[in-house]
Amino acid sequence: MADEVVLLDFWPSPFGMRIRIALAEKGIKYEYKEEDLRNKSPLLLQMNPVHKKIPVLIHNGKPICESLIAVQYIDEVWNDRSPLLPSDPYQRAQSRFWADYVDKKIYEAGKKIWTTKGEEQEAGKKEFIDALKVLEGELGDKPYFGGEKLGYVDISVAPFYTWFKGYETYGNLNIESECPKFIAWAKRCFQKESVSKSLPDQEKVLGFIVDLRKIFGIE
Repeated sequence: MADEVVLLDFWPSPFGMRIRIALAEKGIKYEYKEEDLRNKSPLLLQMNPVHKKIPVLIHNGKPICESLIAVQYIDEVWNDRSPLLPSDPYQRAQSRFWADYVDKKIYEAGKKIWTTKGEEQEAGKKEFIDALKVLEGELGDKPYFGGEKLGYVDISVAPFYTWFKGYETYGNLNIESECPKFIAWAKRCFQKESVSKSLPDQEKVLGFIVDLRKIFGIE
């Protein structure tokens, strides 16, 4: 019996992008269902009654919520191809630590850059660049965070690159001049089809941020 895999998602979500990359890396066919977050579908509310958020991975009728948990699930279920997490328990724990760091540092600081002004925005910019520099230190001289090939940490970070044009536009930032090694890594990830075909264009995401700022009255 073929697996039935459905992804409830919203195209600019970096969290949904993680699951898209993981499924592509494993070569898993799935049905993509775009959600309207202002008018959530009954399926989304049924499948994620606790948080009522995307993304939700549905595998044979059973929901897996939260993007990093879903990526781990994908790696465990389809473990016969393209492993995403290291086999060594300590290295696995380290990978989970860095993915968690991305959610707590990169996501939160990046959000401040395009949703705030003045001192708060300046603080957000500093936090964001500092966080990227810490990640550059963890990357070291490896091609990917996972070593020689794309892995769990790469998948957790790469989607945020699609938002960088928005951060640069509203934060008056040049991320490449601040963190050249990080941008070189991001471009390397985008050479992989599993990444490039799973993520939207930076210009498209910038347009989405422009619209959001109007809705929130940030202009």
